[in-house]
Amino acid sequence: MTTHPELESKALRFHELHAVPHAPLVLVNAWDAASARMVEEAGATAVATSSSAVSWSLGYRDGDHLPRHLAMEALARIAKATRLPVTADIETGYGRADEELQATVRAVLDAGAVGINIEDSADQPLSEITEQSRRIALIRQTAEDAGVRLFINARTDTYWSGKFPDTAYEETLRRADAYQRAGADGIFVPGLADLHVLHELSRRIGVPLNALAGLGSPSPGELHDVGVRRISIGGSTARAAYAKVSRLAMEVLGDGNWSGLAGSRSYADMDALFE
Repeated sequence: MTTHPELESKALRFHELHAVPHAPLVLVNAWDAASARMVEEAGATAVATSSSAVSWSLGYRDGDHLPRHLAMEALARIAKATRLPVTADIETGYGRADEELQATVRAVLDAGAVGINIEDSADQPLSEITEQSRRIALIRQTAEDAGVRLFINARTDTYWSGKFPDTAYEETLRRADAYQRAGADGIFVPGLADLHVLHELSRRIGVPLNALAGLGSPSPGELHDVGVRRISIGGSTARAAYAKVSRLAMEVLGDGNWSGLAGSRSYADMDALFE
């Protein structure tokens, strides 16, 4: 049995960050060592990965297409690059068999992360509640066997999937209750920005509620006021960065305009990220 006593203090700190009274935990999702260091440099208290961003950076589509070993190699580089607690987006677990899921959890801990996002859909229909709950319980037991209070953020795509046009709220509560009883430490409901609904969910869910934010979303303060304790921006960080690369390439290859390079970080600044 592999144990990770050095991770336990980071894990406890990550749990505590979800209970800060006057501010939400805001996560700017990273996908490689440099983006993680920049997020830390900007004042973050924790670093989260984005499965979509990691997948794109390694040449794969999002949605359970990235091989586990590549995802874990990227995670290890990110965790090594920052002193902050790191939480990993592991999609649906990189494998449906119990042994594959356990291997993923152990690899997450070996990489140095202290939290995960585990989702109930990916490219497939939503998992049955009982099956997803069983998998969450298996994750909890695997992490505890390794001596780490891994923060399990259970993502449910009740809103994002569009599969419950009239009953998404009720289905979210059913899944949140089951996932919490199975061992989840937080509930993540992407695709929902309605402050009233978020407030009602936060009142009725007994663990920290995570919302996905971006352009057009309520502010972190507004989200916190209705009970959201964790806010992330997912793959938006990478999409913004890649949009910059696309614009720059079109300018340089189009009319030879170098103006897109204005404001670039210096070579020395980039190297200094890894001193």
